[in-house]
Amino acid sequence: MAIGLNVIARYASQVALYPCSAGKTFVTTYCRRTLFNVPLLTLNSYILSKQREVKEATGEFTQLILAIQTAIKEISDSIRKAGIIRLYGLEGSENVHGERKQKLDVFANDLFVSMCIDSYATCLIVSEELEEPAITPIGKRGKYIMCFDPLDGSSNIECLAPIGSIFGIYKKSTQGEPTDIDALQKGNMAVAAGYAMYSGCTALVLGIGQGVNGFTLNASVGEFYLCDPNMKIPQASETYSINEGYTANWDDAIQEFVMRKKNPKQKKVYSCRYIGTLIADAHRILKHGGIFLYPQTKEHPTGKLKLLFKCNPLAFIMEHAGGTASNGKSPILDIVPEKQSQKSPFYVGCHSEMTSLLQIIASHRRHGPKGQI
Repeated sequence: MAIGLNVIARYASQVALYPCSAGKTFVTTYCRRTLFNVPLLTLNSYILSKQREVKEATGEFTQLILAIQTAIKEISDSIRKAGIIRLYGLEGSENVHGERKQKLDVFANDLFVSMCIDSYATCLIVSEELEEPAITPIGKRGKYIMCFDPLDGSSNIECLAPIGSIFGIYKKSTQGEPTDIDALQKGNMAVAAGYAMYSGCTALVLGIGQGVNGFTLNASVGEFYLCDPNMKIPQASETYSINEGYTANWDDAIQEFVMRKKNPKQKKVYSCRYIGTLIADAHRILKHGGIFLYPQTKEHPTGKLKLLFKCNPLAFIMEHAGGTASNGKSPILDIVPEKQSQKSPFYVGCHSEMTSLLQIIASHRRHGPKGQI
């Protein structure tokens, strides 16, 4: 407390530079600008500034991003109170993929759908939790298609591990009434993608085709502030991320790649960092470099992650941050989805690690080693 009072006293003489109605407000404002060097650019201001750069902008995209922002704030608040308001535990039903729904899954999904409809910017809403896409009522219809996983890592909810929300935004490219076919676009056709991570703080990473930017929620005022402008994945790292519990089910190429990281001939031994929530593992790669692997297995020969809801948005973010994303054969963003529930192997990381992985996979494919799936 004494330190805090000394800080206030130290900067009290500066109050004339930042006039305000209350000392408390002044200290908060001053600390954001100077003491902790935290940028004051909010997500609202950032999106509006980007809108001004597009002459033909209608404001629909801005409305949609602000609606997504509101949903994320509500989910963040509910997660922090989940134990108190009894939002932990199973809801009692399964989603279209046969996964048991958590109460927070249902809450987050309903909130995202509602906010997207009320943004007046969407025509089609495709969720991992919905069996069929939701078509926006005509009176509230816009030109965008929203694809999202409302709550990734829900199995980690009760143990308080990081969880998150992932989304991708596309434009409707056909005439007539929207259908589920409109959502089956390549990832490189997205106009924006992002994810929110609910952990020690709530972070929002957003890519709108002009780089990748990270925002942090100040819950006390309900605003996202730009804290990580122009994010770039580091190109040097000694970290890999994979669930090694499934080692026996990997094909030979993945086993060889991981073994090289654990028993290198020249370089330092790599560290394995695996959290078990896709967003958290991917965010660590984005911030610190390395590679994340979610390969196909004997039990899941086509992979396990949904292309539309997880792979495409994260690949979009990583590619725009200087990384690479692949299914082992093709760039993730070049794959045309054939159905809403399509799954894929998923590898993402810095260019050097991805190049090494893809060379090993290609070599094993040419020579056809034992154990190849």
